[in-house]
Amino acid sequence: MSDLTADINACAALVQRGDADRFMAIMASPVAARAKLFPLFAFNIEVSRAPWVTQESMIAEMRLQWWRDALEEIRDGGQVRRHEVVTPLAAVLTPEMADSLDALVEARRWDIYKDPFEDEAAFRAYLDKTTGNLLVAGCQMLGNADEAAVRDIAFAHALVRWFQAIPELENQGRRPLVDGRVEAVQALAQEALARRQAVRSSQISKEARAALYCTWQDAALLKQVIADPILVADGALGLSEFRRKSSLLAMSTFNRL
Repeated sequence: MSDLTADINACAALVQRGDADRFMAIMASPVAARAKLFPLFAFNIEVSRAPWVTQESMIAEMRLQWWRDALEEIRDGGQVRRHEVVTPLAAVLTPEMADSLDALVEARRWDIYKDPFEDEAAFRAYLDKTTGNLLVAGCQMLGNADEAAVRDIAFAHALVRWFQAIPELENQGRRPLVDGRVEAVQALAQEALARRQAVRSSQISKEARAALYCTWQDAALLKQVIADPILVADGALGLSEFRRKSSLLAMSTFNRL
């Protein structure tokens, strides 16, 4: 087994432990796509958890800066540090992708502190830079895709995952929404669903769609929020195991969004 293969396997194990749904989605993608997607999503797990593994803000800042430094090495094309995630990630990122992921890391600084979002624009920018930049990079690794269309799908995906995280964020003393009224939550879900449904398959190549298999539950979950926004506060969003697996199978089999 080559060192790179071992690294990719380590990335896969990291995703399996840290994000079971995305692991399932990547495993449903073509084998060649997995070698690119596992390092990308392993990177995302490492970055997203960095602010939460310590109560010391300075240490959390240092952890995020480590990833920014690694991305700078990848972007500059020189010597890149040896690391089981960074090394395979360097093999699939362009300088432009590295810059985009650097913005993702920078956005994660919000997670370190307990300050609320300044306004609705700041909240949307956070969702776009974290999930939007991630999925755009994934699509670009695999094929051609209209970036605006990917960001529309990513907005829906980010919002679903944010809704699912709200009870825990509130337990941590965070204020996750600028406007937490039931009507506002419902309106966000309606907007996200409309943006997702407006995307045409022709806007994203067949190859690139595998990077979006991780969004397979979003439409159904957004419909749940629209029908009953209280599910968000109750932490009750979710599909049955049968529906989860069957809908992912349908998406990957027919390669549709």
